[in-house]
Amino acid sequence: MLRLWRYVKPHWALLCLALLLIPVTVAFELAQPYLLSLAIDVYIAHQITSGLGDLALLFVSFVLMQAVCAYAQIYALQLVGQRSMHSLRMATYRHVLTRRLAFFDRVPVGRLLTRMTNDIESINEMFASGVITLIADVIRLIAIVSMMFYLNVTLTLITFITLPILVVLVAYSRKLMRTSYRLIRVKLAAINSHVQEHLSGIKVVQLFCRERATAASYEAINAEYREAYTGSIRADASMYAIVEAIGVCSAAAIAWHSGASIGEGAITVGLVVAFIEYVNKFFIPIKDFSAKYAVMQSAMAAAERIVGLLDTEEDDAPVLESASDRQGEDDASYAIDFNEVTFAYRIGEQVLNGLNLTVEPGQKIAVVGSTGSGKSTLIKLLARLYECDSGRITLGGRDIRSIPAADLRKRITVVNQDVFLFAGSIRDNVRLGHQGASDAEVDQALAQIGADKVIEDLADGADAQVADRGENLSAGERQLIAFARSLVRNPEILILDEATAHVDPKTESIIEAGLDTLMEGRTTLVIAHRLSTIRNADKIIVLAHGIVEEEGGYDDLLARGGVFAKLEQSFSRDH
Repeated sequence: MLRLWRYVKPHWALLCLALLLIPVTVAFELAQPYLLSLAIDVYIAHQITSGLGDLALLFVSFVLMQAVCAYAQIYALQLVGQRSMHSLRMATYRHVLTRRLAFFDRVPVGRLLTRMTNDIESINEMFASGVITLIADVIRLIAIVSMMFYLNVTLTLITFITLPILVVLVAYSRKLMRTSYRLIRVKLAAINSHVQEHLSGIKVVQLFCRERATAASYEAINAEYREAYTGSIRADASMYAIVEAIGVCSAAAIAWHSGASIGEGAITVGLVVAFIEYVNKFFIPIKDFSAKYAVMQSAMAAAERIVGLLDTEEDDAPVLESASDRQGEDDASYAIDFNEVTFAYRIGEQVLNGLNLTVEPGQKIAVVGSTGSGKSTLIKLLARLYECDSGRITLGGRDIRSIPAADLRKRITVVNQDVFLFAGSIRDNVRLGHQGASDAEVDQALAQIGADKVIEDLADGADAQVADRGENLSAGERQLIAFARSLVRNPEILILDEATAHVDPKTESIIEAGLDTLMEGRTTLVIAHRLSTIRNADKIIVLAHGIVEEEGGYDDLLARGGVFAKLEQSFSRDH
């Protein structure tokens, strides 16, 4: 919880106001039973009406002042909570955005969603009915006990006979609830992860008739979540019921003892009424303690997970900042070199094995090879989505790890075969990498790439809204938007990862000329599976087992009769 103080500290003034209002609110609340005892003993018992109206007016004034102070305290506290959680959400989101792809390989998205939604909301609830209200309850209990001792020591000691039972109960419930809420958070993360994964892959689930199996696995996880919650509910319900019973027994003991004492004139009726009111007020926060403690335990478990997420530090994680202006030395005008680069996604499963590769400025290089040869891995390493295990990648002789990730990625644009589009218009998706692009620039990019001929059939053209992940657009339309997005960004280095793999022959012919425009004057790497797309490359790199097996021109490689020739023969036979 101390780790989270940095998000609360900027709002310390409001927090202090909420804390200062606690004793004021308690004072107005505890004065009411005392005024009631005065009304009974001084006025009603002696049938005196003069002054009783003023006392009643004072009583009502105290009730109203208690309500006003309570309102101000709760409002200030909730404001602190919302502002602090806003800062915590932003800090968590920024932190997640700057993790490497390897982090997302290890941590399911559903689990991250749980951290950034449910866990932060649990901490937010702590501000509503957690630590501050517990402080208020402690102050209230101390004030009540002081008033009870002031009024009558004997009746106070009778009330406290039950305290040892309460202490044991609280200690037992604390241990049980903490264990339960830790387990609840784990099971909730599993539920979110399962739902996110299977709803994202709903097409596969339905095509392979996995609805029943998926529902069955969800039912098992859901049952574990239910059982975890049942433990906390059992502890909560037991504590509330026992505290309620103890409170009633204490009130009954006071009434029994007072019956004889009133007859002897040792105490008055007004004192007994006030005392029972104080006893009731004493047990109210104790009865609520189980619920508040449950919220605190939930917040503690959530805080552990949030802090654990924020502690995932990676030396090579990119910094979330704007790329610096392109002034001074232009690294993109120099060669790209892979020098003895090795890399493995998992220990012991090497993808690249001492790869050496040079790309001269302005060259169009095609990279081919069988599945698993390391073609797509080159892109991820060059863009610093992953870092090489050994060796180095340089841009104009400068190690790319010395270049801020934001600067490096500003110079590189990757067009993948699986295009991801975000909610919004087509125009918004085109200007994704260049937010300052005007509508005219967007339209020009769409026209240059040939996309205007395709999207003009849409009802709103470039202003048409994109559904979730672009599901309302064809694969070809999504690919055209990706090409236009790259053109608007105007990068120095262009990487096409089988960018026309999902494009039909008609659409491919439309964008062929647009690709020439896109690649003009840029260093271009084309990751190819369809060998027909690389005939015009300046050089072809053939990867095998994570190293460069062959390199040269198209006709030259065919004439050698090596790996490339076999790939060409295999492709021709399959098509």
